[in-house]
Amino acid sequence: MVTQAAMASDTPGRTAATLSAPQTPADKGSALVAKLGSARTAGSWVDSGGRTVVAVTDKATAAEVTKAGAEAKLVPYSMNQLKSAASTLSAAPKVPGTAWAMDYRNNKVLVEADSSVSATSWAAMTKVAEGIGASVEMQRTQGKFTTRINGAQPILSTGGRCSAGYNVTNGQTDFILTAGHCGPVGSIWFADNQGDQQLGKTVSDNFPGSDFSLVQYASGSAGEGADVVAIGNGSGVTITGLADAAVGEKVFRSGSTSGLHDGEVTALDATVNYPEGTVTGLIQTTVCAEPGDSGGPLFSNGIALGVTSGGSGDCKAGGTTFFQPLTKALAALNVKLLVAPKTAASPAPSASAAGSAAGTGSITPGTSAPATNTTAGTTTLASRLTDPKNVGPGLLVIAGSLIALVATRWIRAEQDRKAFQRHYSAMWG
Repeated sequence: MVTQAAMASDTPGRTAATLSAPQTPADKGSALVAKLGSARTAGSWVDSGGRTVVAVTDKATAAEVTKAGAEAKLVPYSMNQLKSAASTLSAAPKVPGTAWAMDYRNNKVLVEADSSVSATSWAAMTKVAEGIGASVEMQRTQGKFTTRINGAQPILSTGGRCSAGYNVTNGQTDFILTAGHCGPVGSIWFADNQGDQQLGKTVSDNFPGSDFSLVQYASGSAGEGADVVAIGNGSGVTITGLADAAVGEKVFRSGSTSGLHDGEVTALDATVNYPEGTVTGLIQTTVCAEPGDSGGPLFSNGIALGVTSGGSGDCKAGGTTFFQPLTKALAALNVKLLVAPKTAASPAPSASAAGSAAGTGSITPGTSAPATNTTAGTTTLASRLTDPKNVGPGLLVIAGSLIALVATRWIRAEQDRKAFQRHYSAMWG
């Protein structure tokens, strides 16, 4: 089954984890902010050189940060003031197509409005922002903020096509954790268009407000390779731990529509007003995504960070994509992430690599692993076709049939993709 489609490989063994062990530059920043308090600080991030930076409101606090081995940046607004500004925005009438997040590096609450927001609504929001003051910055963006149905490995229901995000467990039963907007409780999911391979049923969902859900496996088990996320072309990445995302971190996202793409975390605690409702507490990134990528995993160096919620733009022009933090979803659902066991073959990530942006040039999706799916057996056939001992007239027939089969499947997939895009055209720009 494609579940095994969710995260599949031939790597045996698995374990459940809630946190990654090594401390990273992002961890240092979070610890300093927690120690110094939100009245004197305004968030932290990791710069392009991998150094921890903490925003502070006075010189005395800056000295403490420097003494702790991090870089201090003096800013005019504390986190308390930024949160107060965000609360005022949240209390105002909701405008679908708008979003705001804490821009730590610029010490502002950045408000964005997509192309669906009218001039009248934009003027009303601008008036609210002006009433708050200079801590709020207004900005227009291209495209529309929408949820992105589909994902890293496709799972399908009568309500649409979505993505397997990560495999999780409650100790007795295994589940797929995916986006909440993919389908309500009771949705039945399949691994194929014909509805022959039933994967499971949605047993818990949270959307809007947050954006996560649980699909319980019909078999009760995720099977072998539950610790691998697929990244396309039969390849996968082994998941070895879990962490919160950090501003400045280089990250990767996998989705069935657009494949594997990378970008950077630009803000945290983002609020997005989708047409279906408002979602809060999201990770904002520069990673591109397209309709068909919802529920797909966000990760870096094998560390799981979140699942795809929605965004604007596409992977040709670029855009903004938002993710549901995985740590919050797991805590709310009372489940644990299935990760690779700590062995010599899959060592724990180093402090300079686990979920941090230190040395961004060295940041990778993680340790590669094979990803098995519904194309199982294709490798064997391909090896036979390329074996010189088997070259003959029959080979041409087999090769021709294989090409025709691949072409047919590709055409069908494209037709499905276009059909879904037309179905969601009311929300998609």
